[in-house]
Amino acid sequence: MTSPLTPPGAGRSRTAGPTAPGIRRATARDAKRLTRLVRGSSAYQGHYAPMVAGYRVGPDYIESHEVFAANGEDGRVLGFYALVLSPPELDLMFVADDAQGLGIGRLLIEHMRGRARAAALDTVRIVAHPPAEGFYLSVGARRTGTVPARPPAVMWDRPELLLPVT
Repeated sequence: MTSPLTPPGAGRSRTAGPTAPGIRRATARDAKRLTRLVRGSSAYQGHYAPMVAGYRVGPDYIESHEVFAANGEDGRVLGFYALVLSPPELDLMFVADDAQGLGIGRLLIEHMRGRARAAALDTVRIVAHPPAEGFYLSVGARRTGTVPARPPAVMWDRPELLLPVT
């Protein structure tokens, strides 16, 4: 029980609730939902908005990469990642705004590590959205450098990290 002075969400578990979300291979039918998740991300507002304004996660992309989605009990996509195997790189990772802080990102990272291990990879490169660098460091990635801006698509430098798979 919370008192009127208890902040909203206090006492709530920081995990995904009583039943952890399921992670499944994304299919071409998920393309529109994944695209909406990318374009609607509050992490890409302000000067970051042009990066995702016309972004599309197409059926062809989903079918040719390791794309996995975390679904809630209601079937809603809570987040997803895309792993490129050669060269090994976490190409995309997004968590729905209202699902952040619930452990979805960590769940996706652990799943991705399992897929990378199965593909006999030792590390996975991550070129991170600058505000997400702290998250990747918290799951064991280490910073290896900076990827310079590439106008007009990317107008800012991005941290480059390596995530050990083991």
